[in-house]
Amino acid sequence: MVEELVTAGIAVASGCAVYVLAGARVVKQYERGVVFRLGRLREEIRQPGFTMIVPVVDRLHKVNMQIVTMPVPAQDGITRDNVTVRVDAVIYFKVVVPADAVVQVEDYRFAVSQMAQTSLRSIIGKSDLDDLLSNREKLNQGLELMIDSPSIGWGVQIDRVEIKDVSLPEAMKRSMARQAEADRERRARVINADAELQASKKLAQAAGVMAEQPAALQLRLLQTVVAVAAEKNSTLVLPFPVELLRFLERAQQPAQPQADSGSPPAVESPAESKAESPVQPSSPQAVPPSPQAVPPLPPAVPPAA
Repeated sequence: MVEELVTAGIAVASGCAVYVLAGARVVKQYERGVVFRLGRLREEIRQPGFTMIVPVVDRLHKVNMQIVTMPVPAQDGITRDNVTVRVDAVIYFKVVVPADAVVQVEDYRFAVSQMAQTSLRSIIGKSDLDDLLSNREKLNQGLELMIDSPSIGWGVQIDRVEIKDVSLPEAMKRSMARQAEADRERRARVINADAELQASKKLAQAAGVMAEQPAALQLRLLQTVVAVAAEKNSTLVLPFPVELLRFLERAQQPAQPQADSGSPPAVESPAESKAESPVQPSSPQAVPPSPQAVPPLPPAVPPAA
């Protein structure tokens, strides 16, 4: 009789131990426990650590509270300016109300993924190509608001949405490349024209200085010869010396005032011309004239003023 009681006690104790162990649960630090008792939600949310539930009666659902990184599949769409693009994105979200994430939606991950895809296609249709390429921050904010509005009732909070890549057709890429090349060519031509204008002004100033100081032209010529000889090992042959040009320039300077003066030449008197003319030797056959036959000399003509 005693043995039967001991056996029954051991069996009851074993059953109680199994029952207790069946109701023991461990909730991790990044999780929260949602309990359903006979199908009804319990308001108490089980915190991290060891917890107990009633076996067979209670059901414990663990909800992950970590931030979830979910890639959004690439979506094809047509922009507002009729350009076909392919855009993909990534979404960051987390659960803030565990009970709503379990009760209000069947699978909150799948629901957020589908909402992100539809919102991304809507954003593509409302935006221009330039906005997709250069104004992504504004589009990210608009996409986040579109996804966050319905997800609030699911106990999910959208933390961030980022557009990853925008794929363009090859024809559009070539057109944009030609446009960028033409713009850079235009800027290069403007810069070259500005440089030529500045260089012409400096050359005009240099020419004015060289005109005032002719020796500067000679020094500049020697510097050019030295620069050419340093860059290329070649022999320079000058067809005429530079000093010859200087001699010709000095020779023309005295003749220029005489040619420019408009005064008539001075008239010499016959006496001065006779005095300056050399005396010709008389021939031996010449007979000197008599004093009576010599006519009187005319008076001397005074020189013209």
